[in-house]
Amino acid sequence: MASYQAEQLKEKGNAAFRNGEYLEAEDFYTQAVQKYSRNPLIFTNRANARLKLQRWDGAVNDCLKSIEITGPDGQNHKAFYFLAQAQLALHHPHEALSSALTAYQQVLDPAPATKISPKDLETFSAFVLKCKKAKFAVRDRERLRRQGDLRAELEETLEAQKQRELDVVSAQLGRKELGQIEAFERGQEVTENFDRKINELRAVFVAADPANHKPREIPDYLVDMITFEPMDDPVMTKNGHSYERATIYEHLKRSPTDPLTRDPLKTSDLRPNFGLRAACDEFWEGGASEWIVDW
Repeated sequence: MASYQAEQLKEKGNAAFRNGEYLEAEDFYTQAVQKYSRNPLIFTNRANARLKLQRWDGAVNDCLKSIEITGPDGQNHKAFYFLAQAQLALHHPHEALSSALTAYQQVLDPAPATKISPKDLETFSAFVLKCKKAKFAVRDRERLRRQGDLRAELEETLEAQKQRELDVVSAQLGRKELGQIEAFERGQEVTENFDRKINELRAVFVAADPANHKPREIPDYLVDMITFEPMDDPVMTKNGHSYERATIYEHLKRSPTDPLTRDPLKTSDLRPNFGLRAACDEFWEGGASEWIVDW
């Protein structure tokens, strides 16, 4: 009886969530948990609502509870994905990357009867890359700090300012002083201003000292979306996706499908991507091998 009542409340929460009423959705999910606390989906759904409300700690707790119920080896890719989003928002890129990779692997090789959206692989792989870039940015800033570099201090100051402004937006949203759309737009504005200032700051340091401040960046198009490492020898599928040759060959031994689309794929379908290979060569010849270990 309790599980049935919880399911009814969960469905009410789902309806509120679809309507963009995240506070109401969170409340319905909380009521559902109070009725029955062994359904991992209720915690996962509430975590998603809390992400929308920018209640990162609550989202982390819900995801961990959902994962605890299903077990560490259970299929729960959404909980790991939501956990990664909350961890990244809390500035824990190492933990976020670990959670995102787990979610990605569970979608790449799902348990039998698991429902996977066709877009899940692309969405999850893109978020893994985002986490990996955030982790790399932290390492690069630590490198500069060890060198006593002024840029690292200035970037940390800007990062702290951004977080304070985002915390204000979250608090206003929690007090219902801002609506969902306005809070989202203000958060976007804060993030865009931060990105603009960071780019301007780095441009100044590159112009002043190019030898020590040459950008350490890996363009997205050079990254193999199976291993999330920069490519050396890219090959292209008939659908236009490019992968590192050795990586996709190894994948096709286990599954004769395109990793991102699930379309049938054989090694004979692969062709060298000469244009991308030239870009890879330029990347490696530009000195990337000296710092790629930090990636």
